[in-house]
Amino acid sequence: MNQKRLGISFIFIVLLVCFCKKASAEKVYEFNSTCQQAYQEIIKLKLKEGALLIEKEKKQNPDNLIPIFLESYIDLFNLFFYEDPAEYTLKKAQLADRLKLLETGPQNSPFYRYCLSASYLHRAFIEIKFSENWRASWDVRKAFLLIKDNKRIFSTFVPNDLIYGGLQTVIATIPSGYTLFANLVGLSGTMDEGLKMVSNFAKSDNPYAKLFSSEGAFVHCYIFYHIANSKQEVFSFIQNKKLDLVNNHLLAYMAANIAIADKRLEFAKNIMLSRNKSSDYSPIPVWDYELGLIHLYHLETKEGIKYYENYLSKFKGNFYLKDNYLKLSWCYFLEGNMQAAESARNSILKKGTLDTDADKQAMKDAKSGVWPNLLLLKARMLSDGGYYKEALSLLNGKSVNSFTSEEEKLEFNYRLGRIYDDLNRNDEAIQFYNSAIVIGANRQEYYAARAALQVGEIYERLGKKVQAKVYFEKVLSLKNHEYKNSLDQKANAGIERCSSK
Repeated sequence: MNQKRLGISFIFIVLLVCFCKKASAEKVYEFNSTCQQAYQEIIKLKLKEGALLIEKEKKQNPDNLIPIFLESYIDLFNLFFYEDPAEYTLKKAQLADRLKLLETGPQNSPFYRYCLSASYLHRAFIEIKFSENWRASWDVRKAFLLIKDNKRIFSTFVPNDLIYGGLQTVIATIPSGYTLFANLVGLSGTMDEGLKMVSNFAKSDNPYAKLFSSEGAFVHCYIFYHIANSKQEVFSFIQNKKLDLVNNHLLAYMAANIAIADKRLEFAKNIMLSRNKSSDYSPIPVWDYELGLIHLYHLETKEGIKYYENYLSKFKGNFYLKDNYLKLSWCYFLEGNMQAAESARNSILKKGTLDTDADKQAMKDAKSGVWPNLLLLKARMLSDGGYYKEALSLLNGKSVNSFTSEEEKLEFNYRLGRIYDDLNRNDEAIQFYNSAIVIGANRQEYYAARAALQVGEIYERLGKKVQAKVYFEKVLSLKNHEYKNSLDQKANAGIERCSSK
């Protein structure tokens, strides 16, 4: 009897020890081979495969927090590209719980603050998409302070540079409308220092830099294109690094997006049509939107309508929704189908939000009840698509006297300035840009501010930094116009570039 009781007691003690051992097991940040493979699949937008690998790692190593961190990427990409409000409602609590779980990890690991910082940034990007800008601002602050601390404590931990460098660069060029908040919460940055960190990370042979190389390339290209204004360098980087634009859909999206912004439509179109079409990839609707844009810019309206309609049938969000309906309305307007054009314009009034400058502009256009000048709209589309000679031929023989309204005269000067600018006919570009600045200085249209920005960039390219700064400062001086925040940020970036050694 005593032996039986002793046996039972022994078993109980063994079980208790095992339980206590399991209960007291420490959390770890172990970026092992399974986690690395999961990350690589996720960053390619093969989200289902990445999720399966995460579940495998959770079962094998339940105390490893890296799988929890990787789930943050999946939620970011799903919610960023699809913007499904119902999905966000379901995921909102999980986003908060994930941050709490990451806080249980060992603080002596360089991944502790890094994972928290990145996850706060992921949530901020998502919150912006769902019009929670105040929450997003505070999450950016938390991310910034965490990565700043991590940089100080673990100075040789190379991944710090990806986040800290990116935030430094963006914060240094914050538009005037947001500087009060930035100062209030203690955000500050130096553009040169930030750019150097991002560049060094993207070109580093460090094992962690190689692990995060796709993410590094993504951040590097966007920041150097839009903030450093090093456009040719970005395309050289894409080519020299031999970025996989076929099997990595995130990099394909980035490269196509930047190529469209740089008016390299054939390059962008080739990227999208050549990408791996396997069902393993998440079918993000943005491909339809960008292909619609490419066709609209060459006045191929039937194809443009097809892709825009496909996009709008799949997209569940509000970000740039009004702007999308505006572009669809232009497709129909260019075709002469006014019934369909008016229908698309009515959708601008009923759908979407006013969180972006482009959506605000679309709403203004829709409320005006006035359709664009057909000739100027065609010239704008062709110019935005990089078809400069075709655009110029449309306006050949025209002058400001060919147009009746002040807005049309203003746009005519601005449009010719842009075309000559893109053709590297600097003197003619500056002449027409200056005319646009004079006509539009006290108007709400964005043309005067954008013209000043473009003249600043021309002088910057010519090495005339003093003249460039005069025009960048002119942008900041113009008030109450469309796209104020985005144009001010570009002007601030220009001033920073011209002020650096």
